[in-house]
Amino acid sequence: MYGRKPTKEDLYDAVNRTVDDLIDHNLKVLFCGINPGLYSGATGLHFARPGNRFWKALYGAGFTGRQLDPSEEHELLEGGCGITCFVGRTTARADELSAKEYIEGGKVLVRKLEKYRPRTLAVLGIGAFRTAFGKRDAALGLQPEPLADTPVWLLPNPSGLNAHYQLADLVRLFTKLREAVEP
Repeated sequence: MYGRKPTKEDLYDAVNRTVDDLIDHNLKVLFCGINPGLYSGATGLHFARPGNRFWKALYGAGFTGRQLDPSEEHELLEGGCGITCFVGRTTARADELSAKEYIEGGKVLVRKLEKYRPRTLAVLGIGAFRTAFGKRDAALGLQPEPLADTPVWLLPNPSGLNAHYQLADLVRLFTKLREAVEP
């Protein structure tokens, strides 16, 4: 599917698909999204929808030397970064997921942390984190308690649907994370 824009039919067919984790051992940062959207399900790429600001925020914060296209996501591994999600199945919107899915996804995430041992986990979605781990008062930034001995940073969801945070806000928050993991 790489190289062409998904059709409406492709997006319709992408419901409940999964996107493989981009993960390896001993990463500097494992970014954890909520779940893949339909565009990601159709392309097999993380944060693939053109309105998603993940790739712009990574570049603006200095995680990458240039803005990567989702089709170049494997270059993140070379820089010590990976991507996973709380829930593997694709949906049109995150509000289509149940609390049970988030909680189960949190358990799976902990197992990934235990297996791959990233230096830092960056969760991209404060509501998903709060639901998955029962942390109702969790706020953006470094969390007081690690998960599986891994420091956790909460960042806003970079989806274009998240109007609470503009790109400049995302870059500022992603930069704080980068400065903490790359002193």
